[in-house]
Amino acid sequence: MKVPYFGRLLTAMVTPMHEDGGINYAAMADFAEWLINNGSDGLVVCGTTGESPTISKEEKLELFRTVVERINKRVPVIAGTGCNNTMETVELTKEAAKLGVDGFLVVGPYYNKPPQEGYYQHFKAVAEATDLPVIVYNVPTRTSSNISPQTVLRLAKDFKNIVAIKEAAGCVSQAAELYSLLPEDFTIYSGDDLLILPFMSVGASGLISVVSNTGGQLLQELMQAFAEGRVKDAMDINARMIPLAKALFVTTNPIPVKEAVTMLTPINAGPLRLPLVSLSEAENEKMCAVFKKYNLI
Repeated sequence: MKVPYFGRLLTAMVTPMHEDGGINYAAMADFAEWLINNGSDGLVVCGTTGESPTISKEEKLELFRTVVERINKRVPVIAGTGCNNTMETVELTKEAAKLGVDGFLVVGPYYNKPPQEGYYQHFKAVAEATDLPVIVYNVPTRTSSNISPQTVLRLAKDFKNIVAIKEAAGCVSQAAELYSLLPEDFTIYSGDDLLILPFMSVGASGLISVVSNTGGQLLQELMQAFAEGRVKDAMDINARMIPLAKALFVTTNPIPVKEAVTMLTPINAGPLRLPLVSLSEAENEKMCAVFKKYNLI
């Protein structure tokens, strides 16, 4: 199995915050360090899990700078620069490139529901604005529309720096179609921890993960086992991973995982920004019951 473009396991980082809602940049740097020492091959900064919709452009640039400086090229740092405004996406991408990031995760525009030609023109504008590699992020549950495999193929053919997709449509058959269409050197990342094993079985070679915010070793073991042809081992590891992943999706991401980071790592991730709110008592009990079962707390 080929090596994915940015590495096998990329963590979509939560964004630590102070109690007043300001970003805790020192904790972000320390968290980046902890993640690369605990299974992550690369880091995604300001993705959905990092609460990107409520983080300002200035804050995003400072987060990119903070992680780039701490990591110092030891692993790739991917900047989440996508939004539903193509001009703003292009501008942020250009400014982030100056800070030394290694590539970009660009979500399909949300709310405005572009047709396939609109998706193509959006990613074309981004690809032409930078020489750095771009990951297309397809997440219809967040954007309300799907980037078709044919559109991804067209982008891959036309722009050499569009090198990967984070496929989070939750559809194994769509991942299989992507694999059947795309060039061999194009990387398909699963955007869903719960689907990594079936996605790998049809052509994905990596994962952009929420679960790995609390440690990526189990996911690394799962993917390595599958890559080595130890399918039964991969199935057994996957069976252990699924309850943990479900616990971290007991309600809207990143609410559970941000609270789990504070529980299970040395980092205090702090509060969420509205409109996200803390876990309810029942949700917290459900999540913690799984952590106790696995002797994590």
